[in-house]
Amino acid sequence: MANKLYVGNLSYDVTKEQLTELFSKAGKIADVVVITDRDTGRSKGFGFVEFASEKEAQKAIEMFNEQEFEGRKLIVSEARPQKPRTNYPTGGTR
Repeated sequence: MANKLYVGNLSYDVTKEQLTELFSKAGKIADVVVITDRDTGRSKGFGFVEFASEKEAQKAIEMFNEQEFEGRKLIVSEARPQKPRTNYPTGGTR
């Protein structure tokens, strides 16, 4: 188990501060990120919370997975590594 958690099904209005306040009930937080659209700045409805220890991360999953927050039922699980992206130049061929 890792210390970094995926938090999905967030309300589009949830802020980093609100997520920090909620998840700090499970332990010491190292980092919180709410993923936003780069063009609009609006939340994409998910984020990541990183804890100081695996024990605290596991506690957060148990406490918050499928719990309602800001009118939405949260999905909280261990974060998986991001898949590598293949960037193609604009107008080019693959």
